[in-house]
Amino acid sequence: MSQLLKVQHFAVSRDGIAAGEEQSRERPFGHVDPQRLFAWAMATASWPGRAEPGGSRGLDDYLTRDFAHNIGAEIMGRNKFGPQRGPWQDHEWRGWWGDEPPFHTPVFVLTHHPRPSFTLSDTTFHFVDEDPATVLGRAREAARGKDVRLGGGVTTVRQFLDADLVDTLHVAVAPVTLGHGLRLWESPDELLDRYHLDVVPSPSGVTHHLFWRR
Repeated sequence: MSQLLKVQHFAVSRDGIAAGEEQSRERPFGHVDPQRLFAWAMATASWPGRAEPGGSRGLDDYLTRDFAHNIGAEIMGRNKFGPQRGPWQDHEWRGWWGDEPPFHTPVFVLTHHPRPSFTLSDTTFHFVDEDPATVLGRAREAARGKDVRLGGGVTTVRQFLDADLVDTLHVAVAPVTLGHGLRLWESPDELLDRYHLDVVPSPSGVTHHLFWRR
């Protein structure tokens, strides 16, 4: 059985922006309010951070519920893990997720400044300075037959797209315009030479773009 590399729930604005500038510990998405991009998922019955019963059903909920299905490892860029740049100055910083990260799998963090692996709950973070194909090979081995999720951010997704390693993408285009920030694309048409595309509008206002290899 083949192991897919999947981008899931990658949220962008109408103008293709997925994150802002001036990232900090207090603002993982920089100047961009993540609720403007992820309101569709936060409103669903299956949103993991939901504190009260209720929430929407339908397509948005199905995609939210499917997020962890058959995922055995994750790859992310350093700035999805944390805001530090350059050599690691603070090894006490262990990400934005507290003692129980939501990944529940091995996570491979791309960085030019490796640091020792560590485990929080059922998630082990590995810090690697290798090319995308090599990192994907390690992640697939760790996933033990399951798929691998490419978690972001923008630079990392583009890096793996440029290396032609991504098998499927789910990009949720939110009904907001942000103007400036880190941009995934100018237009989804940029990927149509390599991918089929279904565009599915949701009653929430978000438009789901579902890509799979030609």
